[in-house]
Amino acid sequence: MLNFNDLVVALEKLGLQGKPVIAHTSLRSLGHIVGGPDSVVTGLMYATGSVIMPSHTYKTMVTPVSGPANNAINYSRGQQWNRLAEPYQKDMPVDRMMGIIPESMRHWPEARRSVHPILSFVGIRAEKILKQQTIEDPFAPLRALVELDGWVLLLGVDHTTNTSIHFAEKLAGRKQFMRWALTPSGTVACPGFPGCSAGFQAIEPEIRSFTRSINVGNAVVQTVPLRALMRRVIEMIKQDKYALLCNRADCERCAEVRKT
Repeated sequence: MLNFNDLVVALEKLGLQGKPVIAHTSLRSLGHIVGGPDSVVTGLMYATGSVIMPSHTYKTMVTPVSGPANNAINYSRGQQWNRLAEPYQKDMPVDRMMGIIPESMRHWPEARRSVHPILSFVGIRAEKILKQQTIEDPFAPLRALVELDGWVLLLGVDHTTNTSIHFAEKLAGRKQFMRWALTPSGTVACPGFPGCSAGFQAIEPEIRSFTRSINVGNAVVQTVPLRALMRRVIEMIKQDKYALLCNRADCERCAEVRKT
């Protein structure tokens, strides 16, 4: 059984004190921790300078009757799901795919959240970073973290959750997509939507030399400097235009990237 002190002592070994961090987390992977997700949020606050997490809200997404070609979306089939969409609100719960820890952070008095209706981020001591995001540039907070020599922290998860790789794909010129979100003022077009992340674990051996890793409870915790990660992902894509794509036959986004 872990407690808050165990988590802080372990995280401090990674050397992230005072550094800006984007964290991806799995509470289940840790095993039982006293205090649950709140203890993890507190531990991240103690062990870093500032921390953000994805707080995406996919339930806002809608599909128009028609749209751009080569957009990895079946417009007619997507209509059936529009009735389930909900208008974006800043206090909308974080999508379950993100895990319970960013949802816990969202409730903290110190927490701030960016305003993208699909791809928002939540953070503590990160207001300037979060304010960089716009509808047209959803990954601007990641650009800000790179410029600040930030780090990626993977707590009990692998690189298939690593949102920063999507930003590196964009820098490498890989195709991005258009999606749409329902808001209180109507439907909004959201450019810069990323591709699939199911193939991202292939980056692990390429960045092992500059990855720091420890065990916390039942989880493996890894941290990677963002600048080095960006460089390696871009190099991989320049060398192999199919690098980091998944192999699922039904993946529309990876199929579209291969076409282009």
